[in-house]
Amino acid sequence: MHDRLTRKDIEKMQEEIDHRKLVVRQQALKDLKEARAQGDLSENFEYHAAKQYKNQNESRIRYLENMIKTAIIVEDHAAADQVGLQKKVTVEKEGREKPMVFKIVTPVRSNSMLGLITPESPIGRALMGHRAGDRVHVDLGEGRGYDMTIRKVEPGGDEDDDKLRSF
Repeated sequence: MHDRLTRKDIEKMQEEIDHRKLVVRQQALKDLKEARAQGDLSENFEYHAAKQYKNQNESRIRYLENMIKTAIIVEDHAAADQVGLQKKVTVEKEGREKPMVFKIVTPVRSNSMLGLITPESPIGRALMGHRAGDRVHVDLGEGRGYDMTIRKVEPGGDEDDDKLRSF
């Protein structure tokens, strides 16, 4: 499986790998050593918990390294005022008072509850390539869907991803 990632996604994953190798791994080994010194390993909950934590950390490192190794790097080629990857988009849906804000991200970073959507999602597909003022139709299949109007397109910084939700 090849994940579609931006260079920024890979950079963040590499930072997590480095942290896990240099900090978390050392702490996990220390905890394991201390728990082992407590005696009978068959009934030692701390030992089993420390071993499980160490194994989970190593598993996460392998997972991230494999994602990076098999990644397909994607870049945004949209104009500054056009909806594209890493752009923050404010839209209004008919019959709704409050505007909604979405950010178009790669699948690995998507979280629809926070408004982080992929270009492959129904809303993402409808928005991609459009500009402020455009009216788009979100197709939900089987003849269902709804219209939205794009109010604003702006660069999306990573710092506000966890605060993006506006609905």
